Formats: sequence, structure tokens, C-alpha cells
Amino acid sequence: MTKKNRRWIQRAIRHPGSLKKWAREHGFITKNGRINLRKAEAYARKHGLTHRIRQINLVKNLKSFH
Repeated sequence: MTKKNRRWIQRAIRHPGSLKKWAREHGFITKNGRINLRKAEAYARKHGLTHRIRQINLVKNLKSFH
């Protein structure tokens, strides 16, 4: 594995906290402070926000890591 491929997470997360800020502005934060990914993704798909859809998919992938 090349050095470039090993740091894909660091490259993917360009602006840490930007998704949570956007979710807070649109009311997708639950009572325990987490993002409601289903509602956020549905909103992003409805409005054609491809950047947000990619961020949500990254969150889903990172949640599967232990």
C-alpha cells in the first residue's frame, strides 16, 4: 500500500465539523447530540447536495470501523 493510499481518511476529512454544523442548522441533530443520518441523507438527496451525501456516506463508513 502506498503512502498516498494509507492517508485516505485524513484527505477525505477536509473540514472537520462541517457536516455537524450543517446538520445543526437544518435540525438533524438528535437529543443525544448525534446526527440523524436518515433524515439528513433524504434531505440532501432531495435537494441534490452531492457534497453532503458524500460526507454522510463517509460517516457511515467510519462508524463501521472499530
